[in-house]
Amino acid sequence: MKDREESSSSSSSMTTTNNPNGIINNGEHEPRDINIRSFSSVPSSPRNASSKYDFVKVKVWLGDNADHYYVLSRFLVCRMLTVTKIPNHEAIKISLELKKLLIDNSLLDVSQSDLETNLFKLMERRGYGEEYINRYNMMTKFHHQRVPLVILVCGTACVGKSTIATQLAQRLNLPNVLQTDMVYELLRTATDAPLTSTPVWTREFGSSEELITEFCRECRIVRKGLGGDLKKAMKDGKPIIIEGRHLDPSIYLMNDENKTPSNDPEKNSSETNSSPELTSDKNPEAGSSNTKVTDNSSVKPPNSQDEAVASVEAIDLSEKVTQCKINAESSKDAEKKSKSADGSGKTKSGPEPIVISIVLKMSEFDHKALLEEWISSRTSGEKYTSKEKDRLITNLKTIEDYLCSFNSQGVTVVNISATTFPQTLDGLHNYLLERIEEGIRSSENEAPK
Repeated sequence: MKDREESSSSSSSMTTTNNPNGIINNGEHEPRDINIRSFSSVPSSPRNASSKYDFVKVKVWLGDNADHYYVLSRFLVCRMLTVTKIPNHEAIKISLELKKLLIDNSLLDVSQSDLETNLFKLMERRGYGEEYINRYNMMTKFHHQRVPLVILVCGTACVGKSTIATQLAQRLNLPNVLQTDMVYELLRTATDAPLTSTPVWTREFGSSEELITEFCRECRIVRKGLGGDLKKAMKDGKPIIIEGRHLDPSIYLMNDENKTPSNDPEKNSSETNSSPELTSDKNPEAGSSNTKVTDNSSVKPPNSQDEAVASVEAIDLSEKVTQCKINAESSKDAEKKSKSADGSGKTKSGPEPIVISIVLKMSEFDHKALLEEWISSRTSGEKYTSKEKDRLITNLKTIEDYLCSFNSQGVTVVNISATTFPQTLDGLHNYLLERIEEGIRSSENEAPK
């Protein structure tokens, strides 16, 4: 009975008048003039997000032949509008207005192109014109092409990694956020990986070099634990955000030509006639050597023997990130199998992955205050001595300097402050949209014509 009453109430609200502002254009029927109520009359209460229009299904047909359809969800429309940087409260109103417009005019079957045409006009009416429409089209293309996207949010303790990652996931409508802390604990307790319950930054080392060496070793182990998720992201085009304290950008930095760590001086000699299966995965003990040669003056480079072993291992880890998406690109036999059906001889390849590394840092004064509060809350009654606290803060500063040293290699370093956090989040939102657009443009340029 309730459904019948709602249906009848919906039917009674449907009116057609000579309105020159009607924006529905259904290709199967003649254009009809539609009465569009003013935006101010559309009910939208943040306390009650449901609407009577949510009980009516609108089918959106895809493709030229309209063989497939999906049921319109104003929640998903709202999420896509939020990606374009439209404020959430405005996105809610626009999505409800779109659903109301279709239902009030008995348009329960509509094509995707007609849906977007009406959506864009509703956006323009609220002042979100060409710039936002272009972002919407760009993100739609990004999802349709299944472009692999991996966003790394790096940093030490208490710099806002989890907050930034969560906020960016909501803004960009990305459902997958992984934490390296969880991966570390799972590996430590479930495998024989050489990991300890004591964080690396709380231990005592003879030099900064030893600290960074151990930090990089643990990061490589965590990277192996992330292998399955990264493989799925690359192969299926599933976007993913990874945040945590065990992210070493050197493992994920790749140059465009060889898909190897761009900072590795021995990549050519180590990669020649080598196979990923012949690297450190079969020799866990080799993981104890350093993987990174950094320009940071506070960290000395390791000896040449360690570099030679680490070079092979770093190449293995980074190649897995890229080779997961399409293994056919790695050999001539695979290229023959991937030739186009028209006999043109051009190989089919998936879109290039977009790997974005972001390092978060904080002013020394603010960071120290947060660290002291964090230490007191995590010790559960066990008090650190003043010397132990100073060592922990010094170790974290050394790791932070190491991470920030990748700024010269294209990694974005972001200063976090409580007073400018909204602006920082907006800036990161813009930056990621730009990087995604660059990745899509690059994929289109490299695609065979």
